[in-house]
Amino acid sequence: MSGALELAVEAHAPASVDVVFPVLHGPMGEDGTVQGLLELSGLPYVGAGVLGSAVGMDKDVMKRLLQQAGLPLLPYLTVRQPRFARARAAVLSEVAQLTFPVFVKPANLGSSVGVSRVLSPEGLGAAIDHAFEFDAKVVIEQGLDHPREIECAVLGGDAPLVSVPGEIVVDHPDGFYSYAAKYLDDTGATTRIPAELDALEIAEAQRLSLRTFEALECEGMARVDLFLDKERKLWVNEINTIPGFTRISMYPKLMQASGVTPRELVSRLIDDALARGETKSKRKTST
Repeated sequence: MSGALELAVEAHAPASVDVVFPVLHGPMGEDGTVQGLLELSGLPYVGAGVLGSAVGMDKDVMKRLLQQAGLPLLPYLTVRQPRFARARAAVLSEVAQLTFPVFVKPANLGSSVGVSRVLSPEGLGAAIDHAFEFDAKVVIEQGLDHPREIECAVLGGDAPLVSVPGEIVVDHPDGFYSYAAKYLDDTGATTRIPAELDALEIAEAQRLSLRTFEALECEGMARVDLFLDKERKLWVNEINTIPGFTRISMYPKLMQASGVTPRELVSRLIDDALARGETKSKRKTST
């Protein structure tokens, strides 16, 4: 057939490759697709497997699993494009029952791509239309009044390590940690490590982060994002199964503040990946 593509995947990893360290963000990199290819190739790799990667990317499925695990989530609704096209007014009426502001997000993207902060029902339709440009499923989350954005890094293994909490301090016209605040404005946000929390709040942030990591079947590494409201209650926002890994990224900075140097961090992640790969290779696939 003209224009057809042929994909060939070797049954076993080349001898020259010991382990793969994925540093890919978003769809086709962080959502289980690359991880599935590596599984087919028999290559050990750093980070979450196919399942953890997929549910960590899909904000709707992620929230359902976290709710089932009893973790604190803000109210939200999921909207699918076919229903929105059929019953736009009904969907907008349902969403308007949430307390504003709300955040409208494509379910399967990261880096705040396609995300809108909506202050009143009048802005909902345009925000949902915008999010549908990126995905066929949209999540609308109830927001908080100027929450603090708290993050913890988790390093997997037999006994996962949770870092000290850090904080993202946003100072940007968008009013939240938007794509522009993250990547386009050098002064849009600053980090505070460790976050200014009391001992009980630190312990609770670490507990929620570990429970999130476990509930979503994650491995290797992840960054868990939390909100702290004005009543000092912590809420789980989401997980990032392939967090940024540059010298200015939050994940390695949180780990370094917790006593794990960048060199040791990379070494531990690779060792964990190799150990998991060896364990998988010994499992039976038939009786």
